[in-house]
Amino acid sequence: MSSMLTVIVLLPLLGFVLNGVLATRLGEGQGGPRVGKRFVTVVGCALPLLSFVLVVKSLLDLKSGGYAPLVETAYRWASIGSANFEVAFYFDRLTAVMALIVTGVGSVIHVYSVGYMAHDKSFGRFFAYLNLFLFFMLLLVLGRSLLVLFVGWEGVGLASYLLIGFWFDDLANARAGKKAFITNRIGDAGFLLGMFVLYQALGTLDMDRINTAFSHGNAATLVSASMVGILLFVGATGKSAQIPLHVWLPDAMAGPTPVSALIHAATMVTAGVYLVARMAGVYLLAPEASMVIATVGVATAFFAATVALVQTDIKKVLAYSTVSQLGFMFLALGVGAYGVAIFHVVTHAFFKACLFLGAGSVIHALGGEQDVRKMGGLARKIPVTFITFAVATAAIAGIPPLAGFFSKDEILWYAFASTRGGSALLWGIAAATALMTAFYMFRLLWLTFLGKSRMTPEVEHHAHESPLSMTGVLMLLAVLSALGGFIAIPHFLEPQLPLPAVHESLHHFETPLLVLSVVLAAAGLGLAWLLYGGTSGRVDRLQQSFAGLHRWLSGKYFIDELYERVINQPLVWISDRVFLRLGDRILLDGTLNGMAAIGRFGGGLLGRLQTGSLQWYALFVLSGIVGAVLWSWRHV
Repeated sequence: MSSMLTVIVLLPLLGFVLNGVLATRLGEGQGGPRVGKRFVTVVGCALPLLSFVLVVKSLLDLKSGGYAPLVETAYRWASIGSANFEVAFYFDRLTAVMALIVTGVGSVIHVYSVGYMAHDKSFGRFFAYLNLFLFFMLLLVLGRSLLVLFVGWEGVGLASYLLIGFWFDDLANARAGKKAFITNRIGDAGFLLGMFVLYQALGTLDMDRINTAFSHGNAATLVSASMVGILLFVGATGKSAQIPLHVWLPDAMAGPTPVSALIHAATMVTAGVYLVARMAGVYLLAPEASMVIATVGVATAFFAATVALVQTDIKKVLAYSTVSQLGFMFLALGVGAYGVAIFHVVTHAFFKACLFLGAGSVIHALGGEQDVRKMGGLARKIPVTFITFAVATAAIAGIPPLAGFFSKDEILWYAFASTRGGSALLWGIAAATALMTAFYMFRLLWLTFLGKSRMTPEVEHHAHESPLSMTGVLMLLAVLSALGGFIAIPHFLEPQLPLPAVHESLHHFETPLLVLSVVLAAAGLGLAWLLYGGTSGRVDRLQQSFAGLHRWLSGKYFIDELYERVINQPLVWISDRVFLRLGDRILLDGTLNGMAAIGRFGGGLLGRLQTGSLQWYALFVLSGIVGAVLWSWRHV
């Protein structure tokens, strides 16, 4: 029985190679790629879809084998002494869930991109980058060892840099790509240290073997689980945009909207969540590290939700929403509910992809406009986009029985009752965040689609529904956003990721807290309707009353400015004054230029002897002979 795991990974790479070689050198301004957009579309979309089909087949193989993990070695990477480093792929329940999300949602984003990027001069290059991104994400998810995972981890960082800065003619886009790349490298330093510590202690980087060693208690005597857990979480903090390395993700909106959906919904930002869940064997023995994860997660969720309350760029609202929802996932991981965190990864992939692609449809309809203050009344102009966006909005807000309600409620329950660190404080902060989530998402819905139009007459006249390649994807994702909660992901993963025990004395709170969760979602909807359903005077008066708070929230707490002054400017000063002026110009250039000057001076002196006069040359020879004779005579 072949699981074809290597083929699953390599198919998107083949798409990258074909489109990269044949279609990236577009005839820009000459009618598009040399091989034609049809070729780019077929290659770019069909190969990821084929990977999805093979993932489904591998899941069936996994089931028929009693869910014993499928292992496939592609080749031996290196041998150092007795240690062998292999590129091996590993397929179990967790891998299956993640691979289905990556290939499934990733593929529909590829299809959506056909319509969205149809008139872009770099159509082929865009699909080449998308395929490359998917290849590295599959390498990350299917890799058996931390080493292979890390290659995929760095690869998605590279691909995200290329995609975020895709329209690099605009300097702001290029800067956003660099910001994402550099910020992630900071987190990756912690990841590398964690890998080094694990290999030094256990002699292996295979994640299944590491988990087994910790679960049997053997590894605990060799290395601190909490230290390893913290180091790996530093890497996850960068990739999944948690405090303090969250600053790159909102700026990642610089790329085309399908990139935002791919990065935020289905792939890159969930890599940190996957890493912690995959290394659950370590974290089960690391209560201190788990508490750090829960604390950082709930703080990030609350912080990002407050910023999203006042954002006016439709994609920025969704960006901070992503940061907040990732915080919910890490909260679940921190209290030991690993399967619930992955459940929220799945539901979030559905409704957040729908929201981002819906935002892309709005931007497409309005000719590039992203400011929600210049929208309104679009429900009549683009009804399919409106309905699908409304379904996804209700899902993320936690309105039952949509997908987000189930996963969010599970997180809130375990944050309250888990014996692995749950508390009323964690629940209270998370519940307040859920209320804000419902409010800012329905605020976004109202400002974009409902009420009176605030569009210019020209924009309103040209507003139109997106093509079927885009709306069809939106309808599919809306259905998944509505029904995805009925997929029993925690139950499916429980044999591998058992749910944490809950305090016996708290069982009777489960139903009241569930009801309260629904009340909070309804309250957020009602508050959004109260403030934005009527005249704008209420909002203006509220903003004036809390002008200072509004300034802090709209300025994102000025964390970017803080980093600029405390980190960036000192580094620039050191680079300029120490490394450039002292190190480069004085030590390196000065030394080399000084030696060259000495050579020039010596050459000049010797050059004066070359007069071309035969008499002078004869005098020099005679003087040399006389000098040699005198020297010899003195030493006789």
